[in-house]
Amino acid sequence: MSSVPDTEGQSANLEAQNELWLICPICKQPNQAGTLHCKYCWGASLYSVIPVTNEQLTGFIQKRDERQSRLRFLRNLVIGIGAPLLLIGAAFFWVYSFTDLIFTPSEHLNSTSLQGDWTMFRHDSSRTGATDIIATNPRGELKWSFETGREISSSPAIVNGMVYFGSRDFKLYALDVDTGEKQWEFQAESWIESSPVIANGIVYFGSNDGKFYALDALTGSKLWDFQTKYVVKSTAAVAGNTVYFGGDDYFIYALDAKTGEKKWDFKTRSYVMSSPVVSNGILYVGSMDNSCYALNAEDGRFRLRMRTQEVVSSPAVSGDTVYFTSARYLYAMDGRARNWPREEDLRPWWIQFWAFGLAPPPPPVSGVLWGLKLTSTVSNTTPVIDDTTLYTTGDSRVLRVDLTTRKFDWTFRTGGTIRSSPALANGVIYVGSDDGRLYAINAQDGTPLWNFATGGKITSSPAYANGIIYVTSWDGKLYAIE
Repeated sequence: MSSVPDTEGQSANLEAQNELWLICPICKQPNQAGTLHCKYCWGASLYSVIPVTNEQLTGFIQKRDERQSRLRFLRNLVIGIGAPLLLIGAAFFWVYSFTDLIFTPSEHLNSTSLQGDWTMFRHDSSRTGATDIIATNPRGELKWSFETGREISSSPAIVNGMVYFGSRDFKLYALDVDTGEKQWEFQAESWIESSPVIANGIVYFGSNDGKFYALDALTGSKLWDFQTKYVVKSTAAVAGNTVYFGGDDYFIYALDAKTGEKKWDFKTRSYVMSSPVVSNGILYVGSMDNSCYALNAEDGRFRLRMRTQEVVSSPAVSGDTVYFTSARYLYAMDGRARNWPREEDLRPWWIQFWAFGLAPPPPPVSGVLWGLKLTSTVSNTTPVIDDTTLYTTGDSRVLRVDLTTRKFDWTFRTGGTIRSSPALANGVIYVGSDDGRLYAINAQDGTPLWNFATGGKITSSPAYANGIIYVTSWDGKLYAIE
């Protein structure tokens, strides 16, 4: 019996032999007629294969060789051209998605408070909660008060001789800062717990009716509103011609500040009650999905999701560092950090392999600089930043933290749980408490200066302007204290 010819000598051998061949339908190799299973590809069945002659086999082999030659050429061409293109594409994807070389945040996207005014929640768009305006410090005496129809948790904002705040009586109020006389009021369709922000003659705020409003600051007339699906408790940030806020529908929104037209939105995984911060072109905001986010403020492009616990606190920014409280801790986050690809999915596997000695230690969680335990119970107030010093709260205490040593300089205890974010002005810390009192504390040594009793707990953040402290209370009143 003749052996199967090799590729180069098959034609010559076949001319000397008068045999029939079975071409395997799988591997296309010739087998002698009568072979039941192909001996080249693990026994493929040849029962139904039609035999071919030597001449037909020679033509088949020539066509096969030509086809394989073309395939080898195409393969080499694809590898030679495709591999560099693939590497270039991967490099471009990395640069596009995980660096600032193409989409660099706009450093000019920052807004500051007007001189002598407290135009938004936590004073400015960095939510520092501090002002260095030199004026006479209040002595704790009532100048005037204004009563609404329900409890107030909205923090006041002051600009151009007017103080603005919302109430659970469904109304936003504008009062004269000197007399407390009402200038106008605006009726929404539900509670107003969001704190107003004033920029370019417009008042921005959200309501539990699911709408975000823009009003004329002088007259209170509605300029536009934007409908979301659920409650809006988040206080807005305004930078450039864009206004930013979060909603209980899990979204962060960016709207045109003049028209209310949506520019972009970004979906988180839970409620966004935290108030956004815009600093150096980057938007920072917390979410109840246990995260603090960093997004490109211009287009909403994702940059970072730092996992902690539920974040109701608004971030406060100093330079490239973002500070916020979450559950029992104070966190410092690298404001320029970005998540590496699929970090949230791959990190648990990396930790498992590392635990079994199969991988090196995983890198730190993206964005985390450090954390400091504050208290044994939940703290969700926004910290005050003053150079290398930070003021925050925990339980019923006010805490001063040295950011260099990350140690407590002093603590001050109030008579109730603190849910009011503190404010700093002229070396004095002002903070409200569930005991219904507003406290004035020496910022250097933590000694009490005075306290003022209201008729209900204070959960709003005090605002300071021109030597007067303004604060709201659950007794339904706004107080001006001099």
